[in-house]
Amino acid sequence: MAMRLSTVILPVHRWHEGGRDRWVRAEELGFHTAYTYDHLSWRVPFREGTWFGALPTLTAAATATTRLRLGTLVTSPNFRHPVTLAKELISLDDISGGRVTLGIGAGGSGFDATALGQQPWSARERADRFAEFVSLLDTLLTRDATTHEGTHYSAGDVRNIPGCVQRPRLPFAVAATGPRGMRLAARHGQAWVTTGDPKVSHATGATPADSLAAIAGQVERLAAACAEEGRDPAEPPHRVLLTGFTPDRPLESLDAFVDFAGAHARAGVDEIVLHWPIPDSPFAADLRVFERIATEAPAQL
Repeated sequence: MAMRLSTVILPVHRWHEGGRDRWVRAEELGFHTAYTYDHLSWRVPFREGTWFGALPTLTAAATATTRLRLGTLVTSPNFRHPVTLAKELISLDDISGGRVTLGIGAGGSGFDATALGQQPWSARERADRFAEFVSLLDTLLTRDATTHEGTHYSAGDVRNIPGCVQRPRLPFAVAATGPRGMRLAARHGQAWVTTGDPKVSHATGATPADSLAAIAGQVERLAAACAEEGRDPAEPPHRVLLTGFTPDRPLESLDAFVDFAGAHARAGVDEIVLHWPIPDSPFAADLRVFERIATEAPAQL
């Protein structure tokens, strides 16, 4: 399988002051997908700055592009309900002409976790909610009418007509590293997302080789989860690496990226997502190098 090269554009620019230009440029550069984060706000240094909503941003991007796939990376139950989210996703899928992927994860204990006034959920409750959230969302997006009484989420004769442009529904990219999340990805995901192993990072003194070995182990555990779920081995989930959280520096040069991507392809990754450069942030990078990677690296992979 050919390596896919995608980008993630953080919603930190006003649409008419550079926001639109980045999405249009992402299509011009040939990226497979352009994602954005789905948070109400995010960590420092972004916490005190401009931050727009994911789904309106993606709707605008859908009208500004024609070929580029679009997606969240990732949406979580922290402030979303599957009933309202399903309606918005069906609408976005229609507006984009069937170009939407839903990246979805369990969420964390950061700012989104308390934004609606609730106490942060425990790790177990996040996992329980995530499992129910994904299952109900899958049902809502594939049926005209849904009624569901769950532990955390309910739906009362909810209508979703005409459904998604993409059939049977738009694809899910499930972010997970633990056993329960891996099984969800195996059961419901058209893709699986990792940022690497948080225990193997700059902060822990880990090396790129340590990180690569950890990701290869995650890929193996995903394969085992797929086998447990009875998934057809001929149709495994795409394996997506969101970069920027491992000890690697893939945006230093074209050669550095090609080496990085090649090593991770051998470890089982088939889509790499690069943050669009943001000056004076953890995602600072030379835009010229970034664009050269986008246009020249795929031919070398």
